[in-house]
Amino acid sequence: MKLQLALDLVNIPEALALVEEVEAYIDIVEIGTPVVINEGLHAVKAIKDRFPGLQVLADLKVMDAGGYEVMKASEAGADIITVLGVSDDSTISGAVAEAKKQGKLIMVDMINVPDIEQRAREIDALGVDYICVHAGYDHQAAGKNSFAELKAIKRVVTQAKTAVAGGIKLDTIKEVIAAQPDLVIVGGGITGVDDKPGVAAQMQRLVRGA
Repeated sequence: MKLQLALDLVNIPEALALVEEVEAYIDIVEIGTPVVINEGLHAVKAIKDRFPGLQVLADLKVMDAGGYEVMKASEAGADIITVLGVSDDSTISGAVAEAKKQGKLIMVDMINVPDIEQRAREIDALGVDYICVHAGYDHQAAGKNSFAELKAIKRVVTQAKTAVAGGIKLDTIKEVIAAQPDLVIVGGGITGVDDKPGVAAQMQRLVRGA
């Protein structure tokens, strides 16, 4: 099980400073969609250049032109690129094909997918690397969590790894870990606390079963 830090509401200098604090305790750095919108793929390159030992995920939430978007993110240094589960199969297949060519990974974000179990079965057959259940900001405000969806996906997926994101904090991460995803994605649960290294270290220990 791996731990991913999601960076959403920061600029490039703030992102670099945050990762500097917790680098020793995380496996993957996510350049979130708001950062990509504000800073472009320069943010991906800046993090990868400074922290070459970490995997960098570009949360592009690709909905069209899958191959092209993956190619451009790969050029910027992204190791993992996200595609939306509600996008067309051809978009996902194009993203997977380009990722394989570039030696990169594809994560499918299942946000707003109506039939999680059926779509996960279909997406798994397309050869993606991760399928992620995601309670977005608006979902979290409505009190939604992703555990039931994660269990549904784990019932049907045979090839892809699973990931879970959305509102995970130190006091809820044990419940997440009990559902046994391959990847736990934490944003504000680390970036929004005073002792970022301390909390990240505790989360790492729990994720790794130490």
